[in-house]
Amino acid sequence: MEEKTNVMRFLDQKKIKYKSYCYTHTDAVNGLDVAHVLKQNPEQVFKTLVTMGKTKKYYVFVIPVSNELDLKKAAAAVNEKSIEMIKSRDLLPITGYVHGGCSPILMKKSLLTIIHESAANWDTIIFSAGKIGYQIEMDLAELKKVIDFKLDDVI
Repeated sequence: MEEKTNVMRFLDQKKIKYKSYCYTHTDAVNGLDVAHVLKQNPEQVFKTLVTMGKTKKYYVFVIPVSNELDLKKAAAAVNEKSIEMIKSRDLLPITGYVHGGCSPILMKKSLLTIIHESAANWDTIIFSAGKIGYQIEMDLAELKKVIDFKLDDVI
């Protein structure tokens, strides 16, 4: 039986429907590898990116693993003049997660979250369960019950 992450326990407690995946993280160094190992479409597997705006506010962007965040579009989506990716070493103190295991659910602080609009094209999306080697799959309506987000074109 696979171990449960804090995110999975939180979802269980809230009676939120999800499907979990576990993989050996030595097989996957990036999001595309994760999609490949899980035999899933990379357009349906999303990565969680944390940025900081010019105003020093933090923002979360959840985008397909096959894409890169467009910083101009992302800044516009959150009404910032500019945004930049945070440094890997800042991820844990800001979110409570490590690089490669960052989930938009259960972050230390509630941060404005933007999910790429292509997520609406899928019945479900797959993203990190908060620990390297663990992914969860859920639909946006279920996700909306636990985090506030908006959809936008940020790639």
